[in-house]
This record gives sequence, structure tokens and C-alpha cells, in this order.
Amino acid sequence: MKILIVEDEPKTAAALARALREEGFSADMAENGIDGLHLALTENYALVILDVMLPKCDGWSVLHALKAERSALPVILLTALDAVSDRVKGLNAGADDYLVKPFAFSELLARIRNVLRRAPAQQSELMRVADLEMDRIRHRVSRAGQMLDLAQQEYRVLDYLMRHSGEVLTRTHLAEQVWDMNFDGDSNVIDAAIRRLRKKIDDPFECKLIHTLRGVGYVLEVRS
Repeated sequence: MKILIVEDEPKTAAALARALREEGFSADMAENGIDGLHLALTENYALVILDVMLPKCDGWSVLHALKAERSALPVILLTALDAVSDRVKGLNAGADDYLVKPFAFSELLARIRNVLRRAPAQQSELMRVADLEMDRIRHRVSRAGQMLDLAQQEYRVLDYLMRHSGEVLTRTHLAEQVWDMNFDGDSNVIDAAIRRLRKKIDDPFECKLIHTLRGVGYVLEVRS
């Protein structure tokens, strides 16, 4: 599940992105309102975390433009503006929640999950491929009704594979999207992660879902 962070303070944005990734989310960042609005309108995000005091285009303007084009996309305003009038302004403009800085990440995480639960049906909570099921809100994975215990990185890899079921994903692409790193051709981090995931997702079951395209990458799909 991908979240967009629109925040002009680099350290805050980086720390927030890192914490969200540790919780199994994918996170993109934009440091000004114009870039943030462009990403929010052109990419597929589950939720936007939006600062108000932004360069180039303030958060109020971004919120109004975003809700006019994609009203169902959840937005949480995260700002130092703590006046009641600002909270009311944000909520009346269509924000799904409003949190004042400084904040506890645990509270923000709880608010994110609460907003996602209320999100429209198209913000899918469940993903299924054959008898493999992922509940992205509760962070649960099962296969053939059997609960699977995945490490956080394994969950992130599987989440991305399931969101792109049937697509061949190169090692470079996985490195960039899941690990947020430049792929080193000599590194086996992706292959090692897939091996660990297969032991839990595929090895105990007759039907294998994770397939290797030698020299290219991986695909999650049902094959006859």
C-alpha cells in the first residue's frame, strides 16, 4: 500500500517514510506543493500525508485541487498549525484527518489505519491470488486458510508482488520500489528475499505461485 508524503522538511519526510516502510507501507516523498499535487494526481496512492506550509503551492491549495479531481483519495493534514480555526478549515476542505506537529508516530499510524478502514471500497483491504490472501489493513497473510508468519521485509516483497500479480518484475524494479535502493548486479539481496518468501508461501503447498524468469526477474501468478 503506497503513501505519498508531501513535506518540505527533508529530515521529517525521510524519518516518516522510513517508519512507514518499517510498518509495511511503500512511501514516496515530495518537497513542495506542485510536485506533491502532480504525484497525487498521476500515481496510485492509498493515502496522502500533507503539510500545510509548503513552498510553491501551500497545502490548502493542494487539498482543494486534489479533492476536486480525486475526492475519494484520503488525505491527512500534518502541520504545525494548531488553531481550532485551522483544524476546522482543513476538515471542511475535505481532509480526512488533521494531526498537529510535533506528533507521536504511533498516533499517526493509528490514524492512517483508521482512515484507510473508512476509505471507499476501491481502496482494497484484501488481495487474493489463488488461495493466497493478504489483508493489508490487519497485516495478515494466509494461504489455503493457514496463517503465515512473515517478517516485515517478506511482507513488503509479497505486497508488491501481489499488487502487480501477473507482471514480470525485474530485480532492478524490485530494488527501487521495495528497498528504495539502486540495484547492484552483484548483490543477491533480492534473490535471498525471494528464497525466504518461497519457503513460506510456496514450499508447503503443491501449487507454486512465485516464478523465476531466468535473467529477468520474478512474477507472482497461477500457472496450470
